[in-house]
Amino acid sequence: MSHERTRGSVFLEDARILTQLAHAGQQFVLRVHAPHAARGAAPGTFAHIACDPSVPMRRPLSIMRADAEEGWLEFLYKPRGHGLAMLSRRQPGELVSVLAPIGHGFVVDSARPRLLALGGGVGIPPMIFLAEQIRAQRGLLPIVLMGSEVPFPFELAVSRLDVPGVSREATHAVALLERWGVPSRLASNAGLQGAHRGFITDLARAWLTTLSADERGATQVFACGPTPMLKAVAKLAREFHLPCQVALEEFMACGIGGCAGCTVLVQTPDGPAMKRVCVDGPVFDARQIYP
Repeated sequence: MSHERTRGSVFLEDARILTQLAHAGQQFVLRVHAPHAARGAAPGTFAHIACDPSVPMRRPLSIMRADAEEGWLEFLYKPRGHGLAMLSRRQPGELVSVLAPIGHGFVVDSARPRLLALGGGVGIPPMIFLAEQIRAQRGLLPIVLMGSEVPFPFELAVSRLDVPGVSREATHAVALLERWGVPSRLASNAGLQGAHRGFITDLARAWLTTLSADERGATQVFACGPTPMLKAVAKLAREFHLPCQVALEEFMACGIGGCAGCTVLVQTPDGPAMKRVCVDGPVFDARQIYP
């Protein structure tokens, strides 16, 4: 295995594929052995992966889980485009070049112990990672809401953990989160069993309306997903006067801030500015992105 330090905390590793699992809806869960990156990975950070020797440009993938002791990283992705299609053909035992962990992740405010995490589509992975990181922290109360228009690539179960206010049709949860003791619910417009027919913001609003003023004052919001979803989440957070962090997804070339190809307009105290999603983000204050 070869590795080197990049920008102080990012490692370049020849990572061995441990598992590559295909799921319905053209979704894949990839696990690689990348011990240096696994030690520094945090919810909201991502990896820049060389998909195949025939594909010169790397692809960014959000980190879904990481195990520092066993040294692995896990990713959920959909092979849209040639690069990720080539990655989906790679087999256990093969090596892939992984540059990780990159970017600034979510910052949890311990003064607001109620965490509402919303993930849509390929924006689900950071929410799984966030739930795993905080589940053992005493006093924190996470709830994870997930939306998808294709079958969820996880084992599901009828939930025994209460999420007040949600619709009766929202009965199922991610089994892994259930085992962690983290309440979760699903939403979809595709008529998926056990999922609310609609958007995750419907579920979020329903839950938020059950909270007292003091409980809302102890709540913070985290989100990752497609732009329309993030805009809707930011609007909901403003309506309920909640702090909200969003993880953005952008096309990028270098992934380490050199090319400035992933810039977005951000509102700062000094006025509008262009920031790089890869290294200035990918997590931003929602009010800076969607004022």
